[in-house]
Amino acid sequence: MADFRIIISDSKTGLAHQIEVSGSHANGFIGKSIGDVVSGDVVGLPGYSLKIKGGTDKGGFPMRSGLPGSPRRKILVTGGVGFNSPVKGMRRRKTMRGEEISSDVSQINVLVEEYGSKSIDELLGGGAGGEGADEESTEEEAAENVEEAAEE
Repeated sequence: MADFRIIISDSKTGLAHQIEVSGSHANGFIGKSIGDVVSGDVVGLPGYSLKIKGGTDKGGFPMRSGLPGSPRRKILVTGGVGFNSPVKGMRRRKTMRGEEISSDVSQINVLVEEYGSKSIDELLGGGAGGEGADEESTEEEAAENVEEAAEE
C-alpha cells in the first residue's frame, strides 16, 4: 500500500500545505504523470483541481518530466530539474526517477489550478498560520519563566 506526502502550493497566498495520504486516497495518484490534473477530493479539498508538478522517491531522487515510466535511470543532463550547472555547457550523469507516480514515490508536489468555494485553511484546519502563533506564545512563556527564575 502506498503512502504519500502531498505538498500543496497555493499561488494566491504563497503558502504551501503538507498532507499525508495513504490507503485508497493514495491509489488516486498511482499511474498519474507530471502535468496531470487530479481532483482535490483525494486530499480533502472538494471543488479544487491540483496539477502534479513533480516529487521525489524514498531515496530522495527527483522525478523528471520527459522520462517515460517510473523507474530510476542514470541520465546525462545539462540543466533543469535535479542539476544546476556551475559552468555553462557542463554535463553530468545523474540518477532520476521517471515522470509516472508509483508506490516508490514518497513526496508529490502539486499546484492548485482551480479553487473551490472554501479556502484551503478552512478545509485543512488552520494550516501554517495557527502553528506559528503557538510557537511564539510558548517562547514568550519560556522567556518569562527564565526571568522569574533569575529574580528569585
